[in-house]
Amino acid sequence: MVKVNIPLDLADVEVLKVEQKEERIVISVESTLKTTVCKRCGRETGQFAGYSEPVEVRHLPSFGHEVVIIYRPKCYECPYCDGQPKTTQVLSWHRANSPYTRAYEDHILKALINSTVEDVSQKEGLGYGAVRGLLERRVAREVDWTRYTWLGVLGIDEIALKKGHRDFVVIVSACLNRGQVVVLGVLPDRQIATVQAFLKTIPDALRSTIHSVCVDMYEPYRQAVQVALPQAQVVVDRFHVAKQYREAADRVRKDEMLRLKKSLSKADYATLKPCRHAFWKNRTDLAADERIALERLFTYAPTLRLVYDFRESLRAIFQRPLSKAQAQDELKTWMFLVREQHISCFEPFLTTLNKFFDEITHFFSHRLTSGFVEGLNNKIKVLKRRTFGIFNLAHLFQRLFLDLEGYRLFA
Repeated sequence: MVKVNIPLDLADVEVLKVEQKEERIVISVESTLKTTVCKRCGRETGQFAGYSEPVEVRHLPSFGHEVVIIYRPKCYECPYCDGQPKTTQVLSWHRANSPYTRAYEDHILKALINSTVEDVSQKEGLGYGAVRGLLERRVAREVDWTRYTWLGVLGIDEIALKKGHRDFVVIVSACLNRGQVVVLGVLPDRQIATVQAFLKTIPDALRSTIHSVCVDMYEPYRQAVQVALPQAQVVVDRFHVAKQYREAADRVRKDEMLRLKKSLSKADYATLKPCRHAFWKNRTDLAADERIALERLFTYAPTLRLVYDFRESLRAIFQRPLSKAQAQDELKTWMFLVREQHISCFEPFLTTLNKFFDEITHFFSHRLTSGFVEGLNNKIKVLKRRTFGIFNLAHLFQRLFLDLEGYRLFA
């Protein structure tokens, strides 16, 4: 028989016995430490006072078998305290009162990343409550500000917990150095008082490191940030801006296509149908045949050519490496020309642009977008589908935190 030595990775223990009982490997160990720290006075003592009752804890599996560690904690008396109270020795690899070693706890938490409590429960042969309880003990229900020394860019956005319902909760996140995204808060609603109160809980030292906050055009977010973080720039995401002016242009396309359907023959109108996808594309992305198709459409609808040109010229402003002041001048010129040409489809967008002019042009200071926020929203959507919905906000925070930082902390 060939003996195989497998490291336990348990510090300060000596293996006394290894047994196999059915599907379990049972390993008896004893601590090699000769002292402990008094629970009352905090001084080290080596006055041995016997053993406590045996403790059985589950460890990392080996060769497909469950591994159990059994040990008897040592007790020591303190010669410095009145009555010489006894203190039970605590080992670094076992959390007091836990049925698992720390390594096995980390193994379970790593398995939970991008998974579900039920899946891990079945795969590890643990009760649902045991896995849920471990998550509660090891992952905080709210942000621990001591983990961070710098925040830089915050993101604020809402999600609906149930599809089709307006039960919005607000996700506050941050994009740290090297693009690491972290979740800071899950708020019960998107009222200005709620968002403002949370932002004020950020410690002063951390608050001073926030230079920008990326939001959409929901007014309470802007107001909350201006009050709680007056030093930070509010940046309205350029893609929310683009969505508005592109939708305005597309409404004109739809109207023109309806008009042409009535005025053109079926054969001529059929040649214009491929123009829909070409119109949606940026001019720089058009293939040769798409350019030809658009030219054909614009021949029948010259107003649409003008709308398309203005849409593309606005996009070009955001693409160019302009300073904020230069961008503001370019946008003011664009707005003036739109009004000169009486292009009514852009009027609602001009109102929005005027209202959020400073916040929209803050984009040109650091060229920040809400891309990291939208990426986090996608992760939340996947999490909700995977778990069939999470309606407890503390649990949602825990699962988001684990999915975002679990590999770094527990792998």
